[in-house]
Amino acid sequence: MFKRIALFLATNLAVMVLLGIVLSVLQNVFGVTLGNNGVLLVFAAVFGFGGSLFSLAISKWVAKRTTGMHVIDQPRNEHETWLYNTVRRQAEAAGIKMPEVGIYDAPEINAFATGPSRNNSLVAVSTGLLRAMNRDEAEAVLAHEVSHVANGDMVTMALIQGVLNTFVIFLARVVGRIIDSAISGNREGGGLAYYAIVFVLDIVFGLFASIIAMWFSRWREFRADAGGASLAGREKMIAALQRLASTYGQSTLPSQVRAFGISGSVGGGLKRLFMSHPPLAERIQALRDAPAQAATVRG
Repeated sequence: MFKRIALFLATNLAVMVLLGIVLSVLQNVFGVTLGNNGVLLVFAAVFGFGGSLFSLAISKWVAKRTTGMHVIDQPRNEHETWLYNTVRRQAEAAGIKMPEVGIYDAPEINAFATGPSRNNSLVAVSTGLLRAMNRDEAEAVLAHEVSHVANGDMVTMALIQGVLNTFVIFLARVVGRIIDSAISGNREGGGLAYYAIVFVLDIVFGLFASIIAMWFSRWREFRADAGGASLAGREKMIAALQRLASTYGQSTLPSQVRAFGISGSVGGGLKRLFMSHPPLAERIQALRDAPAQAATVRG
């Protein structure tokens, strides 16, 4: 948890410095004032959505580069043939274009899906998953990831993050200006005290935004589990999650795609607020409690 928060603080510091430089340049060149909330909101939206949408656009490229995965263009053996054909069958049943299929070298049981759209996506599995899971369990994991793609989770997450980023940037500066004005009498802000206040507010509001984003991330995992049960069968999905629970370890996925992996989370209290995945026991129970018709196999 502390590593995640430290990374978050460092990221917000970089955003604050960059935004401060840009606003200062615009103020000097075009006469843009920090007191103009309409202009500030526009620039907050440009920065807020720009970063998340750019990350979405390059997500497949980043995943391939950071994991060093092998993308299956032509299956080289029986295992790759099964993996490729299973994803193709599930994609057809889910009504999406065939994703790229990749295998990356990692010891843990994991898989993820990413990509800029439902019809331009990537589904990847770890070598650890292929070694540890039987085919019924692996089929359920693939169905879970295909469901993420079919649900449009990558795009939705990017849009939610863009909205949250926009309001963090905007509100931190509006509230910072109010606080700075109350303390110093400077209505326009822009002084050293103003930027110090904004930095603190970036962190505080950013933490609240992160809690909201992680809540959505946990909710979409339940939905992807239900989709996986629909595509592969409820008992297979439950068995896959039970296998994950029995071998849970720290994910080695890069941070850019970690929230899209299937591995569960552990912990409670404040740590739970920042978890991208619900505890595996809760996910298994949700599948057991689901109506029988929600777990029927398509196609």
